[in-house]
Amino acid sequence: MRFCILGLVEVQDERSGLRVLPTGAKQRALLAALVVKAGHEISARRLIDELWGGHPPANAANALQIHVARLRRLLSGPAERDADQPERRPWIETTGHGYALRLSPAETDAARFQHLTDQGRRALLHDPGQAGELLGQALSLWRGPALQGSVLGDICADEATRLDEHRLAALEMRYDAYLRTGRHGEITGELVDLTLQHPTRERFYDLLMVALYRCGRQAEALAVYERARTRMRHELGVEPGPALRELMRRILHHDPALARTPGPRPADPSQPRATPAPADDAALSLGDEMARLHRRIERLQREQDQLLRCFRELTASAAQRDMSVNWEGS
Repeated sequence: MRFCILGLVEVQDERSGLRVLPTGAKQRALLAALVVKAGHEISARRLIDELWGGHPPANAANALQIHVARLRRLLSGPAERDADQPERRPWIETTGHGYALRLSPAETDAARFQHLTDQGRRALLHDPGQAGELLGQALSLWRGPALQGSVLGDICADEATRLDEHRLAALEMRYDAYLRTGRHGEITGELVDLTLQHPTRERFYDLLMVALYRCGRQAEALAVYERARTRMRHELGVEPGPALRELMRRILHHDPALARTPGPRPADPSQPRATPAPADDAALSLGDEMARLHRRIERLQREQDQLLRCFRELTASAAQRDMSVNWEGS
């Protein structure tokens, strides 16, 4: 039995292939909250808040008991087929103040995802090819947004946010692994989509800029930086961070280290050595022109700020003089 929350909340019987999907938002939210807090008691009061928020029914405790009973019946079918572990049933246990799901973390797809992600992270430096495979397996467990259709209260909302952040981090590591194994030509389209889906996440811009540069597309890599800068100023009111600015500078000056695919393993002498495609003269001149325009825009912005300060000072001074004349005239 595996309890799945990386998508619609469901229970999978891995031996028979059957799937158990709770019907109704309250049933899904109840199962989701119990899975998120598996092995720990959740008080009845907190479960009521999770299911109904600030508008519980008059008989909230009884309504919760009815939902728990229905969920127990839903899980009893797969439980009865699992004759090897009769001591593990029932799944939902009544505690002193609430309920708990008798479930080990290893029985959830979220735990499997975290295990594979940790393995991929450890392999990234010494074996990026293996890291890419592990991270791909981890990400394949996702069937949709975490806890899809079950986020009614804080328990599930907080967990959905945490899991989504871990998914994005796993995506970043996987594309980093692909760059380390020379697969930059395969991933530019996917990274473009990710920068559009997550316009304030700098790491995706970083990875895309490196991939484009290694494909010999320097001007496009610099254009990605300008797009990132525009979006961040619009969305967050800030400039890109120092890491992205430094990458833009390195691309502009053709840092030789950027063209090399990092990786500790020596190349196989029997295989031809791949070299990055050189940027053509048009791309280089366009990149230089973009950099010149970028510096010009920054200089104009500084001059505009200075003029605005002078204008405010003159306005304030004129206002003080008017007040002085009016006072003397009175």
